[in-house]
Amino acid sequence: MNVPFINREIQVQTALKYTSGFQQLSFKHSLQMARSALDEMSATGAFERTASTFRNIISRDPGSRFPAESGRYHLYISYACPWASRCLAYLNIKGLDQAISFTSVKSKWERTKDSDEHMGWVFASSSAEEPGAEPDPLNGAKNIRELYEFASTNYSGKYTVPVLWDKKLKTIVNNESSDIIRMFNSEFNDIAGNAALDLYPPHLQSQINEINEWIYDGINNGVYRCGFAKKQEPYDEAVQKLYETLDKCEMILSKQRYLCGDQVTEADIRLFVTLIRFDEVYAVHFKCNKKLLREFPHLFNYTKDVFQIPGMSSTVNMEHIKKHYYGSHPTINPYGIIPQGPNIDYSSPHDREKFSK
Repeated sequence: MNVPFINREIQVQTALKYTSGFQQLSFKHSLQMARSALDEMSATGAFERTASTFRNIISRDPGSRFPAESGRYHLYISYACPWASRCLAYLNIKGLDQAISFTSVKSKWERTKDSDEHMGWVFASSSAEEPGAEPDPLNGAKNIRELYEFASTNYSGKYTVPVLWDKKLKTIVNNESSDIIRMFNSEFNDIAGNAALDLYPPHLQSQINEINEWIYDGINNGVYRCGFAKKQEPYDEAVQKLYETLDKCEMILSKQRYLCGDQVTEADIRLFVTLIRFDEVYAVHFKCNKKLLREFPHLFNYTKDVFQIPGMSSTVNMEHIKKHYYGSHPTINPYGIIPQGPNIDYSSPHDREKFSK
């Protein structure tokens, strides 16, 4: 039973009691029309992210509905999206690139249907259209929205990436990145090229969970709360929390190489995907300009350190990142002009080895 869909239908039916005729059609259409992150605003002008819907789990258990099989699953991503990029990072650094295929959409949002105004992730018409973007190789879908509609005829949420697709059952397994990275970390170890790497080790799980919570609230989602705020007060609150959290990370990383000590963990990958976008996008586009990442000496070198983990650099397509943010949010950047800088070289030397034991 899908409770969000039931609640949505109750919302529609209740409202329709008080309207009639054309008003009913208009109201029902407005509730059912596809949404994007730009629509997730509260009455106070604050950005409020909604939860993901598809939450099935792939298991090492061969009797599972979704068993961990080589070649069965496909990951749809956008290089621009930090949530999708962390899934691709796991796919690479765990050595799952031979077991799980992936496709990236184009960088900028486009219209997904002629019947409404929804802007979303669209596949390239050919591999030559935009470097890094490709057509959908499995379903021939024109956009991510169509994948959701293939998987559920009554879906009414956002059409987000990542999407973990089951080729056998032809459906979405999961669209929640935090679930997907956990599955990639452990459930495919029998076929992973780097099975020994454990980014969520048992002895650190409670610490990782705690760190994830305050980093998500203050930084991962915090930059969006700054950028999508429509009133001064929620922006001020978000930016204050953002920089308090960045200062906290800087203090931790002044004493140890990674967030949980001397080994890289899930918490580092989750933080990295925001930091790598910070000076190039968030400082300008989302008004997070109180202090640049380059002005945090430990955080800046830490970002270089994580970027240089084998398999990580290929997940960072800065051209896609900048084209998407500056070109897909016309209410923030109406002319779609992309700043030329700062073009940071994250492959340059860092000093993080000094913390290694």
